[in-house]
Amino acid sequence: MNTVSGKVLRVFAILLMAMTAAMNILGGAGTTCVAFFTKNYPPYWVLIKPVDYRWLYQSFVITTIAIGIAGIAVTVGLIRGGKHAYRNTLIVLAIGTVLNAIHYFTSLAVIGKAAPANVVFYINFFTLLVFLILAIPALRALVDFSISGKNADKLTGGGVAALVAGVVILSTPMWVGVSHAYLGSNWMEGFAWPIYISGTILTLGGLALLARGAWISHDQVIAGVEIQAL
Repeated sequence: MNTVSGKVLRVFAILLMAMTAAMNILGGAGTTCVAFFTKNYPPYWVLIKPVDYRWLYQSFVITTIAIGIAGIAVTVGLIRGGKHAYRNTLIVLAIGTVLNAIHYFTSLAVIGKAAPANVVFYINFFTLLVFLILAIPALRALVDFSISGKNADKLTGGGVAALVAGVVILSTPMWVGVSHAYLGSNWMEGFAWPIYISGTILTLGGLALLARGAWISHDQVIAGVEIQAL
């Protein structure tokens, strides 16, 4: 775990988990309008007639956001390290992958399109696959999430996770804008302030954590040099 490759793999895994958690929350929040205010969005009236699918999409909203929140919790667990950190992450990813697969294929069958549910499904599946690969004994020896990392490593992992989540949130209008536009109006405008505020806080917080981690690492190097000089 103390090797450079082990640290890189650990940060990469944490980064993926943070991004997956953010995507789940965004995916659930993005379905809110269609699920609860379907009559206001003509392209989605197919969810009402001939069969009412609103209850199903409302359940997608609640469960997907819940998985996203659970994803944040397991990301924190990965950063801190713990006996069940890896296991808990696999459970959340497996549930998220199955849930988003149902959402994805249901949307294809009922609506005829699945964006951005398809993106959320892909990233859940990819992250699950990466964590399953990390179970390979050789890689597990390099990245053991049951062991708590050094403070600087925790700050680096947390900083990268927060930074990536912030960038993903801030960039949301760019990668879902097309699928949320209708007759010249963009439905994303209603979420503009929550997106910009939460995304900015996470981005700046991530940068602050990275800076703090770099400072601690620098102090440790200086202290090591001074000890060797004695």
